Formats: sequence, C-alpha cells, structure tokens
Amino acid sequence: MPNDKDFQVKVQRIGELVRDLENIADPESRASAKTLVQLLLDLHSVGLERVMEIVASSGDSGDRTIDDLGRDPLVSSLLVLYGLHPLDMESRVVQAVEKIQPRVRKGGGELELVGFEGNVVRLRLHVIGHACGSTAKTLKSMVEEALYEAAPDMTTLLIEGVDEESGSAGFVPLGKLGGVIADASVS
Repeated sequence: MPNDKDFQVKVQRIGELVRDLENIADPESRASAKTLVQLLLDLHSVGLERVMEIVASSGDSGDRTIDDLGRDPLVSSLLVLYGLHPLDMESRVVQAVEKIQPRVRKGGGELELVGFEGNVVRLRLHVIGHACGSTAKTLKSMVEEALYEAAPDMTTLLIEGVDEESGSAGFVPLGKLGGVIADASVS
C-alpha cells in the first residue's frame, strides 16, 4: 500500500494542476490539455470497468472481491472517481458515520447524520460538557477526514454545531476534478 501522506500530496498536486489548466492563456492549448486529461480518464474508466466485469463474472467470489475493493481506501477512491463503487454515496456516508462515532464519543462529542440533499451531506456535531474550542476543531477535523475519505464525491459537507465554516482546505472534491475537464470537448 502506498504511503498515505505521499498519496494525499499527489492527489492535491493533481487538483492544483487541473485547476491550473484554466490559466493556460492560449485557448487551443487549454482545450488540448483538457482533452488529453479527459481522454486519459476515459481510458482508465473503460479499463477499470472491464476489470470489474471480469471480477464480477467469477460469481460469489467475484462479488466478495468487489466488496473488498470497495473497502480499500485507495481503490475505493478510484472506483468512486469512475462511478464504479459497489456502494452509493449515501451508503458510504452512513458507514463512515457509524465507523467514526465511537472515536467522536471518546473525544467528547456526539455525531448525528442529519440528512442528504443531492451530494450535500449534513451532519450535527455536539461537543459534550465543558470542552475547549480546540476539542470542537479536533473532532470536526476527524469527522471531515473520515467522511471525505469514504465519500470524496460529496460536493459539500455541512457540519452543524461548530462555529467555523465547514470544508477541509486541502480537500479537492471529485466533482471539481471532473468539472474542470468536463468542459473540454473530446473528439
């Protein structure tokens, strides 16, 4: 498994480079760069989809393998990117909330899933007792990390009960990656 920190740095760098495509002055060069990125994504998508079909054709053992792939953090992110994850976003969010709740409780908080509005997820985080402001920030950060790992296809994560604005500064939603290059026409 690749080093998580190195992987996150690479993902952030990809996000930066995709955003930089908009700054290419020459419209033809900008369109060509976007088209190249889109074609590479399309090629990967077709290849991964075929891999998933081959695995699924193995019957029950293939289904178990697909479930295992969906639980692997790295592979899961790729499956989400290409629309191939075995679970929908809401299911992944519910699982992530259930998984992180014991850690939040241990840290002095309570976490509640309020609901979904499209790809917007709304949570409520209560800090229990007389905890300091850093406790709320720590809990919020822990929740954000867990939710964005499980559902990078969320467009917005709203966490009620904490004062500062939600959203991790280093996180680049998958929609942003796809949206920047989706404008490029592929011929």
